[in-house]
Amino acid sequence: QVQLVESGGGLVQAGGSLRLSCAASGRIVSRNVVAWYRQAPGKQRELVASISSDGNTNYSDSVKGRFTISRDNAKNTVLLQMNSLEPEDTAVYSCNARWWVFRQYDVWGQGTQVTVSS
Repeated sequence: QVQLVESGGGLVQAGGSLRLSCAASGRIVSRNVVAWYRQAPGKQRELVASISSDGNTNYSDSVKGRFTISRDNAKNTVLLQMNSLEPEDTAVYSCNARWWVFRQYDVWGQGTQVTVSS
């Protein structure tokens, strides 16, 4: 049973930084993609950034140049470094792990709140 636990959210002023961590317990196949999503009140969930097991990254246009996603496969951890935060970044951030063995598997973390004050 794979579980994801996020940490690192909080309250920060505009222009500040936060680092989110997504720690996986349990066994995930070696080929996988881990992504961070966010959902603000009244808005749809959106993809923020993703990273594959071989290190390929993808970012939404709204966070390019400000956020960096990285992973430590030995520690089963994915980090999201968020710099130059803006009030528009306020949302619940959730970690997702996806892999494929005959079918697609998706596991979600519980989410962590990020609040950016102006």
